[in-house]
Amino acid sequence: MNVYDKLKQLNITLPPVAVPAAAYVPWVQTGNLVFLSGHIARKDGKPYVGQLGKNLSTDEGKAAARGVAIELMGTLQAACGGDLNRVQRIVKVMSLVNSTGDFTEQHLVTNGASELLGEVFGEAGQHARSAFGVAQIPLGACVEIELIAEIR
Repeated sequence: MNVYDKLKQLNITLPPVAVPAAAYVPWVQTGNLVFLSGHIARKDGKPYVGQLGKNLSTDEGKAAARGVAIELMGTLQAACGGDLNRVQRIVKVMSLVNSTGDFTEQHLVTNGASELLGEVFGEAGQHARSAFGVAQIPLGACVEIELIAEIR
């Protein structure tokens, strides 16, 4: 099954690339690697504001991370010249979770993105990963995720 068949099966429509909110570009390619800039969680088109361990649950954070993965795939599609089937491997995911000092489930929040990438890309979606708890994320967003992919 190709990537687009899987996205259709999951009823996922990829968004267009978001306009950067500061002095950076959405992605940079060097050789066969594409580095995607961090994407923040959004809800109803606006930053999904909140802090895990304070006013958001792990399940809400996981859903937010899944949404970020969809945004990342939209940007990755643009970086691949419009064809996600060029993705050879999702290499690395780095997740920043806006959380309280005593919240320790950043890895479970990040599973929202990791599990979706694995579902969409299959074995090529299995990746190395880091998940960090941070005191704040731009615009007060609950999750920010960046991604590195290898493309053909």
